[in-house]
Amino acid sequence: MLNRSKTGNYWILLTVLVAAGIFVNFFENTGEAEVPRKNLSEFPRQLGEWQQNGTDERFNAETENVLRASDYVMRNYTAPAGRRSNLYIGYYSSQKTGATYHSPLNCLPGSGWTMSEPKTAEIKTADGKSFQANVYLIESDKHKEILIYWYQGRGRAVANEFQDKFYTVWDSLWLRRSDGAMVRVMTPVGDSEEKAMAAAVDLAGKAAESISEYVPN
Repeated sequence: MLNRSKTGNYWILLTVLVAAGIFVNFFENTGEAEVPRKNLSEFPRQLGEWQQNGTDERFNAETENVLRASDYVMRNYTAPAGRRSNLYIGYYSSQKTGATYHSPLNCLPGSGWTMSEPKTAEIKTADGKSFQANVYLIESDKHKEILIYWYQGRGRAVANEFQDKFYTVWDSLWLRRSDGAMVRVMTPVGDSEEKAMAAAVDLAGKAAESISEYVPN
């Protein structure tokens, strides 16, 4: 009886492994689904009360080679009260070849920034949706800013990097998609950390309202 049980388990395991191999091989051969989207250079220059200030910024060639983003936008916005914020969205059309988001937890300390007071904040959009984003107080020399960032892709906005990786693997199997983006807002603290935080949260929410045309659901 015991031998029959072991034999039965063996064939079940073998069947599962073969089926999984066929499943994975199928998606490897069919490739990823193509999803229409707009270029991030067309991202709105006005987001609520926020207006773009200056031209779009670009990284140098060395940094772009490290980032390996399929598309990105980085620009400054100002609010009527004079508060300034920097918005960066880095989009990857596929993460199957190793090109993927670069977490600020790795990039910013390497650029001389210190990061403290980690927490999350609720980002709300005008249509009533909300999600959690990462928040840090970052400092470099005399500069002190509020950093907000999250991972966006395939209809999800996620703060946790490992949770996002799980969804990326899941969606690559079931949707044949691994596209997505990292969204970052940086706002100088100025005379009030509380006001800077409110401004950063506001711009993050306004950006999230417009993002689906550029980072598809």
